[in-house]
Amino acid sequence: MSLRILLAVDHAVVRQGVRQLLMDRGVAIEVDEAETGADALIAVARHIYDVVLLDISLPDMNGVEVLKRLKRKAPRAAVLMFSMYREDQYAVRALKAGASGYLSKTVDTAQMIGAIQQVAAGRKYVSPAMAEALADYVSFDGEQLPHEKLSDREYQTLCMLASGKRLTDIANALSLSVKTVSVYRTRLLEKMKLSNNAELTFYVMSNRLVDLNPAMTG
Repeated sequence: MSLRILLAVDHAVVRQGVRQLLMDRGVAIEVDEAETGADALIAVARHIYDVVLLDISLPDMNGVEVLKRLKRKAPRAAVLMFSMYREDQYAVRALKAGASGYLSKTVDTAQMIGAIQQVAAGRKYVSPAMAEALADYVSFDGEQLPHEKLSDREYQTLCMLASGKRLTDIANALSLSVKTVSVYRTRLLEKMKLSNNAELTFYVMSNRLVDLNPAMTG
């Protein structure tokens, strides 16, 4: 199976590495690259891809928001989310938004190729960690947890705050102003009925929304 693939990933080194891997293994006959969400949307409007590998963290917008816009432009596109975040953080949100699967950047070559080929064939890719996250989600019988009321940007801010990042760090990472990030923080605290960062961090740790193992961050 030789595929046409779009890599929408913010780090050039990662894009080049994945592109080389897919070409060398004969998985793809064409691999285009996009550094931002805007670039990805333009590419999808101009070309038809078998698979879009879409990063959660892009310089200009959250990957889940890009996914939603992309699916409006190309409803049948097979989008595989690609992220450093664990599956149980973003998998449910991504699948609800139309993703065909969610792939952690920690996977090995065989898992990546298998996932890409699976979604290209029209199936969903569900890792064991994602299956567990989905099982936890449906076990609540539709009851919405506090963090599920958050927008994608608010949720991303929540996870970064709980990881110990300051407002300035988050603003730089998301290409936003400190004032905007502060607004997200205020909104998420209100929605979740929390008072401060200590309560926020306790909630995130209790619900295992962030992996605080230093070896898994970055």
